[in-house]
Amino acid sequence: MSGLRKAAVAALVLGAGACALDAARAEARAVKAFLGARVFDGSGRPPVDKAVLLVENGRVVALGAKVAVPPGAARIDLAGRFVIPGLVNAHGHVGETRGLQSGPDFYGRDNVLAQLRLYARYGVTTVVSLGGDRSEGFRVRDEQETPSLDRARLYVAGRVVDAITPEAARAQVAELAVQRPDWVKIRVDDNLGTTPKMPPEVYRAVIDAAHERKLKVAAHFFYLEDGRALLAAGADFLAHSVRDRDVDSDFVAALKRRGVCLCPTLTREVSTFVYGGEPEFFADPFFSKEADPGVLAELRQPGRREKVLANPASARYREALKVASRNLKALHDAGAGLAFGTDSGPPARFQGYFEHLELQLMSEAGLVPRDILLTATSGAARCMGLPEGTGTLAPGAWADFLVLGADPLADVRNTRTLESVWIAGNRVPPRD
Repeated sequence: MSGLRKAAVAALVLGAGACALDAARAEARAVKAFLGARVFDGSGRPPVDKAVLLVENGRVVALGAKVAVPPGAARIDLAGRFVIPGLVNAHGHVGETRGLQSGPDFYGRDNVLAQLRLYARYGVTTVVSLGGDRSEGFRVRDEQETPSLDRARLYVAGRVVDAITPEAARAQVAELAVQRPDWVKIRVDDNLGTTPKMPPEVYRAVIDAAHERKLKVAAHFFYLEDGRALLAAGADFLAHSVRDRDVDSDFVAALKRRGVCLCPTLTREVSTFVYGGEPEFFADPFFSKEADPGVLAELRQPGRREKVLANPASARYREALKVASRNLKALHDAGAGLAFGTDSGPPARFQGYFEHLELQLMSEAGLVPRDILLTATSGAARCMGLPEGTGTLAPGAWADFLVLGADPLADVRNTRTLESVWIAGNRVPPRD
């Protein structure tokens, strides 16, 4: 083929690609009218029956029972269906895991995007990744303010600050701040007495250095006394449950006085002991549709199960789950801020599915579906300081929502009747 002909073919290919991109952008900008569903908008107001949800340029224009549909709008019939905002995971991890292996070598743009698409297919439309994030994740975050988006939104904390001296802590925060993280993450935990815990003088230095740069600090912790001390030091988010004993009124008062939210992550505890046998959720078609058969085969290996059963930590974390569940109900009843989250992303903490399992565990802890859904949508978004409207279907918000076949306000497990997911008004494509 002559050079001239090659150039002509290349121009045609590029032209076709440009046309396809232009068509996708035009589709994203088009007015869409979603008609006939019962819509829970994430605000706490009663659902709208037989609703009209108008979307243009990726954002909600109007929602109501008597909204006029403009001429030429694309009409999507959702009669008999139920719509809720997309789930907001306030504590996930993205990019470092492949199968049952994890580490920085696995982190890359393709893996980050693949995991965000997996979250999206399960109805998790926003993920705050609290640690392990690298430059590719920051770039993916910076690309998401577009009406053509069709994968989960990502917010990032970057590297976990793990300094062992106040001087090193301030240096790590200064280095991290250059990347413009959404959060700064620390761990204040001894892993049931097996590792050193970050000392108070170090985490105070992290918090002070972060606040000087207008950054907020999320703290991994386990023990009530550490939670109390972190609040006193100025931590902005408690990224797990209190799991050693029941919370008291002083702790609740401190949370409320500071306006700090706590993230239960009940499924994190489940993941530490459940693979000692056959988890019930292995039989759930909603789980198995996305599960890797190779990963399941590894988790079923007798030797692996025996190690889980023989590990003393498994029994301790099983008891910790009971404490965390009691504390979730106590904090909710006392009006403390709660942010839905799972700590999904590390090996065998299944992204997307564990969010639905977390909803179930919150129900079993005694919360009613309406309150669970608020915690998992607008509540989580508010706790994490996400852009206004995230987790709602208010006018001006990105049109991120789920279409369900059954009412989640009757039973929160009905989120598993997921029929379609829409991000910026674009239907999330199925698995390749």
